[in-house]
Amino acid sequence: MPIVTIQITREGSGPGRDAATTEEKAALIKGASQLMLDVLNKPLDATFVVIEEVEMENFGWGGLPVADFRKQLAAKKK
Repeated sequence: MPIVTIQITREGSGPGRDAATTEEKAALIKGASQLMLDVLNKPLDATFVVIEEVEMENFGWGGLPVADFRKQLAAKKK
């Protein structure tokens, strides 16, 4: 029985969203399950998919909290 864990940032996938939608999560679950079937021949009803949402303040990039890193990146592009 495979368990697939997907970590996504809790910031949404479009303007005005602060998290992935229920429909997006369902698509992730369907896609990950299908991948396990296609690659490892694991039945859909034997595959568990867990989606973990990570709050913005709980991850970093380039040695900085992600919000600060993105500000730094945006400043370099100007």
